[in-house]
Formats: sequence, C-alpha cells, structure tokens
Amino acid sequence: MSVQRDSLDSSPSKLTSSTNAPVFAMVAGEASGDTLGADLIRALKQLFPTARFEGIGGPKMLVEGFVSHHPMERLSVMGFVEPLKRLPELLAIRRDIVQRYKRCQPAAFIGIDSPDFNLGIAKQLHNSGVKTVHYVSPSVWAWRQGRIKGIKRSIDLMLTLLPFEEAFYLEHRVPVAFVGHPLAGQIPRAPDSRVARQSLGLDADNPVVTIMPGSRGGEVAMMGELFLNVASRLRESLPQLQLLIPAANADRHRQLSALIAQRPDLPVTLIEQQSLVAMEAADTVLLASGTTALEAMLLKKPMVVSYRLGEWTYRLLKPFIKTPFASIPNLLAGEMLVPEFIQHDATVEKLTAAVIESLDEDARALLEQRFDELYQQINLPSGDRAADAIAQLIDQ
Repeated sequence: MSVQRDSLDSSPSKLTSSTNAPVFAMVAGEASGDTLGADLIRALKQLFPTARFEGIGGPKMLVEGFVSHHPMERLSVMGFVEPLKRLPELLAIRRDIVQRYKRCQPAAFIGIDSPDFNLGIAKQLHNSGVKTVHYVSPSVWAWRQGRIKGIKRSIDLMLTLLPFEEAFYLEHRVPVAFVGHPLAGQIPRAPDSRVARQSLGLDADNPVVTIMPGSRGGEVAMMGELFLNVASRLRESLPQLQLLIPAANADRHRQLSALIAQRPDLPVTLIEQQSLVAMEAADTVLLASGTTALEAMLLKKPMVVSYRLGEWTYRLLKPFIKTPFASIPNLLAGEMLVPEFIQHDATVEKLTAAVIESLDEDARALLEQRFDELYQQINLPSGDRAADAIAQLIDQ
C-alpha cells in the first residue's frame, strides 16, 4: 500500500517530531491487547518508518519502542466490584489521556479492546478532531445493539477480528475493516493429538474428553459441578474414557480440586494452564461458551458448548441478546455446527448424550473439514491488514 505522508496534517496542534513523523496514540488495557498492539506497531513501522507510538501499553509493546504514560496493569480490572473500588484512579488516567491528546493531537488514537475504557476516550478525542480507531469489536452485534449509535458517533474506523462483525458494522454504516483473528496464526493447522497426550502422560489409545468450565471463579462455580456430573455419566458409559481438565490459573486449580475431591471415584487429570495442549490431546471438548470455543475450532476439535448464568441475571440479559447462536464456530458458520446447551437446556442428560455423539468418527471427519474452512477464513495477517486500514484513514 502506498502512503502519502505529505498529506498528513503538520499543523502545530498535531503530535509530530521535527521530521514531521506521525505519532500514534494507543491504549491497551490487558495482555491480549498488548499482544495485538505490539503486532500492530510492527506493521505500522513498515508504512511509517519514523513514527512514534505512545499512550498505555504492556511489555510486548514496550519492546517495540512504545512509550507508556501509565502502567497497563492499572487498567486490568474485572467484574463489578473491583472497577468501582478503582474508579477514581481509572477516571484520572482517562482524563490524563484525553487532555494529553486534545492538547497535542496524534495522527490517530487507537483503542485496543477494553471498550468500557477506550470508547469513552475515543468519543472525547473524536469530538476534538482526532481520528479514532477501535481494534477488536465489543459484542455489540450480540447484545445491547443500541450501543452502535454511540460507536458510530465516536469511531472513524472499527477493526474486527471476525467477518460477521464486519457485516454488522457495514449494515449500520460504520467504517470497518475485517483483519482476521491472530489466534489462527498461533495454532497449528494440523494438531498432533498423540504428541499432546504423550506430553500430558495420557494413554495414546483410549479416548480423551477435555473439560473446560471457564476461567473465572463465577464460571467454575456455575459450570464446574454440572460438567463433573456429566463426566461421571460418561465414565459409566465409557469406562476407558480419560478425563482432562486444564485450570486457567492457581485459583481455579484450587477451586476445581475442591470439586473433584467430592468425587473420589472419578478419575480426572487436573493440570494448571496448558489449555491448548489439553484441547489438542482431546477427542472432544466439553466447554463453557467463550474464546475457548474458537480455540477448539482452530484445533479442529469436536465440542459441546454450554453456559449458565444466575437465574435473575439471565432473565435480565435475555431480552437484550440478539444473536441466534452463543458460540463463535456457529456464528462463523451461520448454522448450528456444534451443539449448544444454554441455561435451562444445560442438563446432565443432554450434555452427556451430546458428548457421546460427538465422539463418532464419521461425524468428526465432516466437522474437521468445516472447521478447516473457517480456519482459513480468519487466518489472515491481522497486523498488516489493520495497519493498511489505519494508513488509509489518516491519509484521507
């Protein structure tokens, strides 16, 4: 792509060096955003060799020469209570970023994920004349679709990881570019189950079901007992079945260990982290809906998807959910490619039957072919495509 640097605004209000090099302001709020940010910086450097990058970022972005004005970990908060406790600090950080880039306007402001934090910054900077980009679409296509109005007023360019997200923004006339999902490039196209089983000390010849009840404490509390009850039923039908659970971290390991201890007759291999290896070793995966479903799809693994919320939470959210499917494989395919059991449908009987059915070899072969088609659809050079779209935006 050809970028005409002469067309960039070089007025005193713009952040430029003495050589008129553009400055890109970027804010990443968590580790996944740091990875995307570092990849994007490398790609932008190819188009803008003298560019500077600053804002808020993590260690991977810092390696690329990024200047972070605040530690990224101060933005990495989850849930409802912790953000409230840290609200004064978060507001102060956001205020500093807004004032900094209103005063000295960058070539573009790029918010990377963390929409609750970044979209508020983008709105204020956009109103001040800064070109704004958001990298990784919030789930506005799935629920609370009314948010699209605010996004349309705040964002000059949305960069999406998945093609159905691009279609949603085009429908609402929001400038958008589908750039592909970086996970696809990080996962082998032809996974090796035998090697993965060997590395985990599992029998290479007996079937393996990997169970993934979620990475958060609340998810494990809601899904863990249900999935272990399914595991007990599966062992009754398939005595040689091997059961594997990768805990997301040390806290989830302790939480799951306590649940497994209540079932001393149920043989489960519990490991810490190594979720991709655990899925690679599996014949099928029983999982809580989320990014894990995308990872299982990229590994070409049959899966059964489930999710439960607290009853009142589900009743409150249900009217706002607009998507026909819960899992990314089904959303990508536009059909029920893998079985989903949500809320009241998530019963031991239904999940057990679906897992057994997913072990059928003929069905698995057909599913693997479809998964490979979806793999190729999203396996794109995300950083390069994102950089090209940003370059076109600032060159307008």
